[in-house]
Amino acid sequence: MASTTAMFTALTGLNANARSLDVIGNNIANVNTTAFKSSRMLFSTQFNLTNNVGTPPGDVNGGTNPYQIGLGVTTAGTQRNFNPGTIQPTGQPRDMAIDGDGFFVVQQGNNTGYTRNGAFQRTSLGDLVTVNGSRLMGYGIDEQFNINRGSMVPINIPLGSLTIAEATTQVTFRGNLNAAGSVAAQGSRVSLGGAPSQGLVAIATATPPPATGNVLEDATRLVDIEDPLLVGSGTPLFANGQSLQIRGAEKGGKTIPTVDFAITDTTTVAELRTFLAESLGINTTLGANPDGLTPGVGLDPLTGLFDIVGNTGTANDVQLDSTDLRLLDASGQFVRHPLSTEKTTDADGESVRTTFIVYDSLGSAVEVDITAVLESRDSAGTTWRYYVDSADDSGTNLAVATGQLTFDTDGRLSTTSVPPVSIDRSGTGAASPLVFSLGFGGGAENVTSLADDTSSLAATFRDGSPIGTLSGFAVGSDGTIIGAFSNGLTRALGQVAVATFANPEGLVELGDSTFGPGANSGSAVITEPGVLGAGLIVGGALELANVDIGEEFIKMISASTGYSASSRVIRTTDELMQQLLVLGR
Repeated sequence: MASTTAMFTALTGLNANARSLDVIGNNIANVNTTAFKSSRMLFSTQFNLTNNVGTPPGDVNGGTNPYQIGLGVTTAGTQRNFNPGTIQPTGQPRDMAIDGDGFFVVQQGNNTGYTRNGAFQRTSLGDLVTVNGSRLMGYGIDEQFNINRGSMVPINIPLGSLTIAEATTQVTFRGNLNAAGSVAAQGSRVSLGGAPSQGLVAIATATPPPATGNVLEDATRLVDIEDPLLVGSGTPLFANGQSLQIRGAEKGGKTIPTVDFAITDTTTVAELRTFLAESLGINTTLGANPDGLTPGVGLDPLTGLFDIVGNTGTANDVQLDSTDLRLLDASGQFVRHPLSTEKTTDADGESVRTTFIVYDSLGSAVEVDITAVLESRDSAGTTWRYYVDSADDSGTNLAVATGQLTFDTDGRLSTTSVPPVSIDRSGTGAASPLVFSLGFGGGAENVTSLADDTSSLAATFRDGSPIGTLSGFAVGSDGTIIGAFSNGLTRALGQVAVATFANPEGLVELGDSTFGPGANSGSAVITEPGVLGAGLIVGGALELANVDIGEEFIKMISASTGYSASSRVIRTTDELMQQLLVLGR
């Protein structure tokens, strides 16, 4: 007699194979979905109708096996295949793929998800997000562009808006200082007074008055100096609110920057002397020149003449004309040329000067001059003195540093260390002082002192950079996002984090190629790429779906065959039942 049990058993086959076709269809539909992970349907038998569990063998007869009739099939569950797909380059720096285990961490609102789909895009705020807007999470940076792995933050790449600058810390020079040049013997000498060979004198009512026999002293106020054009009148040369301007003076043929000296009721001759020495870039810390004169601005109190003595070396030769000294009124308007100058001595000595640019912490360019002067020559080699000047020093002193370089008889640098240069940048908003080191030897970048026609010196390397804007980025294998700036600097912008699970097959799919933790997945372990079993990041590439079309077609044929066979069982059972009904007519 036909059994309805066979029909219901075959029905389970129809249902199971139909569910298998659902899974296969989903795999095939997502064959081009980035980083899609295929699934397979797993079947298991349903409970059995047990007529006899069997008997053990005895002394008379053998045992019997169980007598059971299966009642069909059921879907035991699905199993996701997390084998990696093929990684395909795209050339887009925002695209990423994970080569190995792990998931990108994404967040939308307060919900955290995990995905292998690295097709990210930038928002107007610079955040990297998935197609559905979930932010890519990772580690941020501190103010010094160091990765901060203490907490997770959205990855942000502010192209076109992030700007940085870098202060200079090292300048390297190369060249040859002519060992056959003339040794420096004297600096330039300029006499300054009220008229040629005529000094300045204090008025009769000067407070304080000069000592007996003196016509002018350091303590004399500028407003108490008599106008040399009105001798004996007691008319002051300077007045409160005026300023003395140096414009057009030269040092070694290079124009010295214009600088003003404010005159008040208390400004003294000593302050004027200091101003002249500093604004002309005369280094007054070295003692006397070989000719016995000390660099600086001296005063003969008996004659009232100023004696300006420069440093040695032709590149330090000071040229100060009477027209370079300008008296301005309180509104900055020219009044007259108040002082007279007369140059009596030119600086001598083999020397060379070069100008280079360094940068402060804000990226502002700071112009610096370095001059090398042949100071001595003996059986042990040559000694050169370098002078460092900068008009961009916030103080009035043009001279900022000096030092010695010694060379042996082979012209090789003997000096092992050079003190760093410090330039005052107070009042500019930048970190002050700007400190950088000078490199004259080491490796291929060497300064030598060999006999030649002339000396040469040039800055061949300088770190630091002016302001630059973030113009591009790339992702390293460890997930570090390196930003490229328009000034040539590169900095870390963050690091992509990777999450791993003890059982990734236990994850729950949330849609949009995103997964969430499941009861059997374990908790997420978030770490850097390449650490604790996490895969590495491949920038500019995407992971393809791991669907095997050939395998899916075979599974589809098998499921179709199983479905057809189950339907044949139902039809056959139906035919038997029809035959039974015919017999009853």
